[in-house]
Amino acid sequence: MSENPVSFRTPPTLPWFVRPGARRWRCEPAPAEVRDFHTALPGHTPTPLTELPSMATELGVGRVFVKDESSRLGLPAFKALGASWAVHRTLAERTANGGDATPVTLVTATDGNHGRAVARTARLLGQDAHVFVPQGVHPRAAAAIADEGAKVTEVAGPYDEAVRRAAREAEAPGAVLVQDTAWAGYERVPGWIVEGYSTLCAEIDEQLSAAAVAGGPDLVAVPVGVGSLAQAVVTHYRSRPSGHAPALLSVEPRAAACILESLTRDEPVTVAPGETTMAGLNCGTPSSIAWPHLRAGLDAATAVGDTDSARAAVDLAALGVASGPCGAAALAGSRAALRGDGAAERRTALGLGPTSVVVLLSTEGPAANPHATTVERAGTC
Repeated sequence: MSENPVSFRTPPTLPWFVRPGARRWRCEPAPAEVRDFHTALPGHTPTPLTELPSMATELGVGRVFVKDESSRLGLPAFKALGASWAVHRTLAERTANGGDATPVTLVTATDGNHGRAVARTARLLGQDAHVFVPQGVHPRAAAAIADEGAKVTEVAGPYDEAVRRAAREAEAPGAVLVQDTAWAGYERVPGWIVEGYSTLCAEIDEQLSAAAVAGGPDLVAVPVGVGSLAQAVVTHYRSRPSGHAPALLSVEPRAAACILESLTRDEPVTVAPGETTMAGLNCGTPSSIAWPHLRAGLDAATAVGDTDSARAAVDLAALGVASGPCGAAALAGSRAALRGDGAAERRTALGLGPTSVVVLLSTEGPAANPHATTVERAGTC
């Protein structure tokens, strides 16, 4: 595993964690057949990797690219990759075990994007879906899930409570839980979801190569909720036996920084989520299967406020990248890490210099999260 963590807070207020040695940690890769599965899906096409020279100048690096997940398999976020693969594996296993052709009910909890992806997959495959949404999910996000044909149940509580409700509901006959967070005793399906996200990383490799970045990125910034996407990113970049290994930075809302807090304490902990426009990241408990990968393979973690993500979304939009508040968190976190007081120390910890290549994962478009990300909001928060 990696060396002992070093945790510190940089003046005046930036939450920051860094772990030396993370780039030396190694794990097993994701299955190669995941990419083939997605490529064969109707309407599949790789999402853009857009270069932003002005952001490279601002961040003091050589090149900056944004992986734009504002339209993935007809949905405004990357989540369809994990949901489609996990449902495929779930139904295939059911058939292999002698299950009949009767439709099942796919049950899940969501802050928005995952639930809609499960509902869309269920509709396309002739299955039913029941989606639990926590308090604070925008009514339009809940309505989009219902428009996919799913039953939507609103929970008077945070995301963790919605997950508990979904797990209880999935105990009914003919129901299957398709949840994108894991806990003891429920880890196989979340593992398939993480595998599904590997397609995004494989696309980045090919797109960087086409842009004459043969050695891969030097920093990848990833927005984090329970940590499933970050687990996929860690798996992709830490499963290579040799060669260049990038620094990996996780970014969370300050109102729900469960990964940052867990890394700081060196054990998984639950935090009480507050209010944030980064609804898809408003999670209080790390996924049990993600935690070992994040603990060992993340170089650094930080947390940003709603104003930071809103301004980042506005700036990305001006450069032609449509990003919601969760997706824009990657830029907001990179700005916080690479600029301001203590930036030199943080850049050194990440191994960055004036020729470094940075990849920002913009995990959703504005349609995924109806919360305002306009100049008006950015100027008044």
